[in-house]
Amino acid sequence: MHVAAAARAAGDDPFVIGLKGEACTISDDFDHEFVSLGDITGVHRIVKENGIDRVIMSGGVDRRPERGEVRAPLRMIPGILLMMRILTGGGDDKLLRAVISIIEAAGCRVVGAQEIVPDLVAKTGSITKRQPTSAEWQDIRTGYAGADMLGRLDVGQGAVAIGGRIVALEGPEGTDRMLDRVAELREAGRITRKHKGVLIKLCKPQQDQRADLPSMGPKTIENAERAGLTGIAIEAGRAFILDQAETIAKADARNMFVVGIDRDNLDAELKQRT
Repeated sequence: MHVAAAARAAGDDPFVIGLKGEACTISDDFDHEFVSLGDITGVHRIVKENGIDRVIMSGGVDRRPERGEVRAPLRMIPGILLMMRILTGGGDDKLLRAVISIIEAAGCRVVGAQEIVPDLVAKTGSITKRQPTSAEWQDIRTGYAGADMLGRLDVGQGAVAIGGRIVALEGPEGTDRMLDRVAELREAGRITRKHKGVLIKLCKPQQDQRADLPSMGPKTIENAERAGLTGIAIEAGRAFILDQAETIAKADARNMFVVGIDRDNLDAELKQRT
């Protein structure tokens, strides 16, 4: 709902389509309707009935639809067959590209949330009072290498680096559950308590930026603290910071940093900081 609220504040009047079993509670302040996962026919109907010409894809989906859940117009059978193959063997980026093509077949244009609500996009540099230390910049360097490779494999967007080594990579479970694993490993003594560490989140290099850009918010700060981390580095220009005022306040209260890193200029930044 963060994107819908920000879009309204920017002067738009969004209609929210929620996925049953996936979407958070949708406020009655917004016109909305829920559809089942895989109900392409339902999405096309909503788009047509409400005169929708632009669609923003926002939020995550915890599971993929089973073949029997997919419902689509007969004219879209070739595209659906492609999506079925991706469901069984492709990564998230390939699947999202297929979904985008299916939505656009309804006569809509899929646009990135950053086009509608640019104020949510992470900027370069620290947004918190505290800056990363030299050792934390080293962890950012290490975590960046891991998250970048993970993204190239179309697996995930995040990594945790502690004491100059990668201790966790994000899989299909998502960032919050990765941080849960780090907290559990820390509690079990499998990760040293001497070094705190950082979370790094990057957009996949090959990713279609109209969907599934990395994001963080107040809950990320809480989970990172529980995992014993001291900061978060997120890709500037290709990631979102949600509820920025609350996120900054929570980070400052915990003496944690949040910093936007520029992929194109990271090497120069690291040389300067370390």
